[in-house]
Amino acid sequence: MSFSVDTLVVGPIEENCYVLKDEETNEGVIIDAGDNGQEILAYVKDNGIDVKLLVNTHGHWDHIGAVDVLRDALGVQLAIHREDAPMLTASEEEMAVYSVFVGKKKPAEILLEDGDVISFGKSSLKVIHTPGHTKGGICLYGGGCLFSGDTLFASSVGRTDLPGGDYHEILHSVNVALAQVADETKVYPGHGPASRMGRERRCNPYLQQG
Repeated sequence: MSFSVDTLVVGPIEENCYVLKDEETNEGVIIDAGDNGQEILAYVKDNGIDVKLLVNTHGHWDHIGAVDVLRDALGVQLAIHREDAPMLTASEEEMAVYSVFVGKKKPAEILLEDGDVISFGKSSLKVIHTPGHTKGGICLYGGGCLFSGDTLFASSVGRTDLPGGDYHEILHSVNVALAQVADETKVYPGHGPASRMGRERRCNPYLQQG
């Protein structure tokens, strides 16, 4: 299993959208298409990526802004954990707490659960349910990589003060649910720089509290 990872920083709060391509087949997935849909489409076309699926690590506005543009253009489905799926179709009134509303999206075609496997070409990613930032937050693990969404950042974790957030849950997620992640794994978070799981275990104060 071998795939490339490219990062497109999109939207007003610089969310990391990840484009993965299986090296043998050119099949790929897009993780967290938060904004700049045309830029993402151009990147996919320029690099000859046969996108098979869109995946969201959670349902916050800055991670979902471009999903319908890409679904319509590429003819692919969207996968999100079942507990965050309602955020895609929420009204402006329901999402007012987040201050920014990027419009209702079409419902997700695939509702993920812990332990599900996402395959593209000869590569795959395992779904790890990591609530705490949202109820349906997930990380994606495979190929020596962890796509951690807003669960785990370099030296920090996601905020827990928004609806669905829970400080104790996020501590459990990063210390217990992610215990299966090897130290050498490269961590690709939803915002900010990449890291390594071993570094986070040594240096991240939230991984010392669980």
